[in-house]
Amino acid sequence: MALEMKVPSPGESITEVEIAQWLVEDGDYVEKDQAIAEVDSDKATLELPAEASGVITLKAEEGDVVEVGEVVCLIDTEAEKPGGGDDSEDKPAEQEEKERQEAKEDKKDSDKAEPKTETPSKSSTPSQKQDTYATGSPSPAAKKILDEKGIDPKEVKGSGKDGRITKEDAVEAKASMGTPGTGKRGESRKKMSMFRRKLSERLVSAKNDTAMLTTFNEVDMSPIFALRKKYKEEFKEKHGVSLGFMSFFTLACVRALEEFPAVNSMIDGKEVISFDYKDISIAVSGPKGLTVPVIRNAENLSFRGVEDEVKRLALRARDGQITVDEMTGGTFTITNGGVFGSMLSTPIINPPQSAILGMHNIVERPVAIDGHVEIRPIMYVALSYDHRIIDGRESVGFLVAVKEALENPEELLMDNDVKRALEL
Repeated sequence: MALEMKVPSPGESITEVEIAQWLVEDGDYVEKDQAIAEVDSDKATLELPAEASGVITLKAEEGDVVEVGEVVCLIDTEAEKPGGGDDSEDKPAEQEEKERQEAKEDKKDSDKAEPKTETPSKSSTPSQKQDTYATGSPSPAAKKILDEKGIDPKEVKGSGKDGRITKEDAVEAKASMGTPGTGKRGESRKKMSMFRRKLSERLVSAKNDTAMLTTFNEVDMSPIFALRKKYKEEFKEKHGVSLGFMSFFTLACVRALEEFPAVNSMIDGKEVISFDYKDISIAVSGPKGLTVPVIRNAENLSFRGVEDEVKRLALRARDGQITVDEMTGGTFTITNGGVFGSMLSTPIINPPQSAILGMHNIVERPVAIDGHVEIRPIMYVALSYDHRIIDGRESVGFLVAVKEALENPEELLMDNDVKRALEL
């Protein structure tokens, strides 16, 4: 009996997927629930498990876009699972391989036995030595330098005897603009995945369909550094997760969203939707590209709760197990380009949201403190926002509120009780 395997619906509003990769070959025997393919939707990459055990017949190629509900393969459930095989059947193949190896060895031996035609060596042929130092040729040192620069010796005019190219000529030589060097100049081309194409469309749409502006500020991270240094070991030992920066930033954003609810809103046609909950999306780099899982009801989470969710979602994104539901419905996004070394950037809004906070790397910089110059760990932060519903007052005020909470976390995020806030 041939079982028809159809593409299941990965999530609401998704009508088609792309076969990103078959994990089995046509005619293979597959076990029930074995992953047989990876499929790309416009939101995530998902594995397609076999619905039964049997021999598989593929009905779609890699790169094909198929509708949800379309048959992509057949599984012959009556086919027997192949065993170890009979020794008598394996012998011919083994014998054939043995004969091939013996033939190769015989060829090698015959090659060694064949007399080789002698060619004059360089030392016995004066003309070849003269060619090595022919007019306009580079010296060995000059040739090495030209090779490193990717410059053809024919393009260099020598200043030595008989026009020979000296080391100094090679050092001063510059590659001709527009002239290809001697290095590799290959290129490759491959089709963009559906996930990457949809991501591209969303990013372009965010730039074209919103009145996006970005405001910047800087944060002195010294107070957070001090708290983490003092409590991180105890926190990790008790809770099994690290006390990172994301919990401080997430809770600082939750506090600022309470104060400036316009930043926690979005446009739907001619209406503005405001939310009384804070579902914080966090940008995570996965194997297929950037994914944005959501921390639900972040306003109800503690430092431990946020760190647990960040770790869980990051691991699922890294392992390609993140689901569409886990990436849908955020009201505000935090992205951390600092982990890649970014000093400053203008993050793009994650539609249909109206704002996104960009974190960056932390660098020791000189700052003025009470009239004195001190070296402090400083992070630049950026808030990109949709000016159609968020005014300058709200955007700047929001970022200042985030800055205040991060520079005074004990009072504004921990209610002056660090042990209780960290559940220690």
